[in-house]
Amino acid sequence: MVKIIASSVRKGNVLDVDGKLYVVLTAQNFHPGKGTPVTQVDMRRITDGVKVSERWRTTEQVERAFVEDVNHQFLYEDGEGFHFMNPATYDQVVVDVDTMGDQKAYLQEGMTCILSLHEGLPLSIELPRHVTLEIAETEPVVKGQTASSSYKPAILSNGIRTTVPPHVSAGTRVVIATEDNSYVERAKD
Repeated sequence: MVKIIASSVRKGNVLDVDGKLYVVLTAQNFHPGKGTPVTQVDMRRITDGVKVSERWRTTEQVERAFVEDVNHQFLYEDGEGFHFMNPATYDQVVVDVDTMGDQKAYLQEGMTCILSLHEGLPLSIELPRHVTLEIAETEPVVKGQTASSSYKPAILSNGIRTTVPPHVSAGTRVVIATEDNSYVERAKD
């Protein structure tokens, strides 16, 4: 554990408060004209997802947990959760469904993701920014319609809904942004 002053806490940091790990959601420093400057921190407990607000004097010491970001390769999903392997050491890690969240729809066998680990336990996962998927269904292509600012609804092969340009038809492979499910471009493969 590393002790840092409260005023240097930032969003995304993992703190150890009373032996429990918390992810910082927001951190603000307040410097009133009169009185002691304070840091207001909203955070979520990693074990059960409970949100907590704390207020510390800006010079108080808080413990920052050591979190390691490591590339892992997705292997498979079963009743335990999602299995990932570190390609350098061949160690396997199981990520539970709650930690995975809505991102599970984009997982593909062999995909490389970044796992944030604390003492070997996965805290969060970061998927690649773009994935290539096939259009499962969409409205038919209208003759003479070119790529314009209008988009039509489509359903991807993983079940996610998105919008695509009018010239894209079912069966076309497209690149999708994992952050907001938006169409990027046609796949070049």
